[in-house]
Amino acid sequence: MSIQVKDDNSVDSSRKISIRFFNDHEVRAFWDEQNSKWWFSATDIIGAVNNEADYTKAGNYWRWLKRKLKLQGVQFVSSTHKLKITAADGKKYSSDVLDSREVITVAKSIPNEKAAAFLDWFLYSDNTVDGQSKKKAYQLFESGILQTLKPGTVKSLQQIHAYLFGGLYDFAGSLRTRNISKGGFHFASAEFLGATLEQIERMPEETFEQIADKYVEMNVAHPFMEGNGRATRIWLDLMLKHSLNRCIDWSRINKNDYLNAMSESVADAAFIKKLLFEALTDKIDDREMFMKGIDYSYYYEEEDSSR
Repeated sequence: MSIQVKDDNSVDSSRKISIRFFNDHEVRAFWDEQNSKWWFSATDIIGAVNNEADYTKAGNYWRWLKRKLKLQGVQFVSSTHKLKITAADGKKYSSDVLDSREVITVAKSIPNEKAAAFLDWFLYSDNTVDGQSKKKAYQLFESGILQTLKPGTVKSLQQIHAYLFGGLYDFAGSLRTRNISKGGFHFASAEFLGATLEQIERMPEETFEQIADKYVEMNVAHPFMEGNGRATRIWLDLMLKHSLNRCIDWSRINKNDYLNAMSESVADAAFIKKLLFEALTDKIDDREMFMKGIDYSYYYEEEDSSR
């Protein structure tokens, strides 16, 4: 099998690109329409498994590992399995790419205690709630369920949450009955949660400002015990699509900027509104945009392993 590239061996501008994250390490993938498979950057894989932020060092390790495995009779990449990928210095280099089977082989070949965790993440392993939930999130695009929901309602948010976490949490889709807090901030009191949500549902959603305000208020309410952010970001996009024919290109919003803005939004929503507005796109029916949004949404929820 060979991946088709342009004569200059650079990535075709029409090629679908997916960006996923493992412990804050970017893993880029490129869709091969002819062979119906994703190709993953070998250097990104090494950087993720080895927790190596230096792109050059990760590339050097990959070349060493490739030679080592070749001596063992394992042949990964031929000259046809290369793409020009932008590195950290902004320049494009001809880079090896691996399909899913080869990624698994490489990860298993690295004597690193993080390899098992990486494989759980890469395979969306049944060992993790996030892995199973993310599978469900990807399926939402093809399921047709989103087209049946009434944007901006509490019921639609519950249905999204139930789809993402059904069978994973016994409270999937159910409003919480206990008080919760995060970072010293107490979300809406469980005693008055029902009334709070009724008020939020009645908020208008005709303009961007109104939709953003409604999104911020729902975040403050935090209606579920877990999974609020992942469900509510999909809920936000539903409102934007319905009222403005827009959605958010989440790949344009930095993780730390987003988390800081959401924390600030309790007192001042200006920062989060600015981030959301600048990331608006009209690609509301684009599958790749939706999948990329899911990648970033789950990335926002990952704990920083360096903390």
